[in-house]
Amino acid sequence: MRTPAEIHTNAAARILTLHWADGKTQTITHAQLRRACPCSACRAARLAGRDIAIAPDVTLTGVEPMGYGAQLLFSDGHARGIFPWTYLESVAQQHGAVR
Repeated sequence: MRTPAEIHTNAAARILTLHWADGKTQTITHAQLRRACPCSACRAARLAGRDIAIAPDVTLTGVEPMGYGAQLLFSDGHARGIFPWTYLESVAQQHGAVR
């Protein structure tokens, strides 16, 4: 299983940065992460074609690594989804920046 070597969040810029062991760095905005939440309620809304109302100024208030991924805690109180590392990597590839 691929896991990041380091994880940083910048609340002011509202960016999560993943540093991988192979030297690759990926950044994802906090709003993109919130919009991509993999919890059952958010997935059901996306599958039904409903928009999830996300404040543009939503921030991460916590990142809790747990083995295969991390639970992300958001300023809007949402904290239900565990983001597997592979899912975070794919979200970053689709919506973020890779260096």
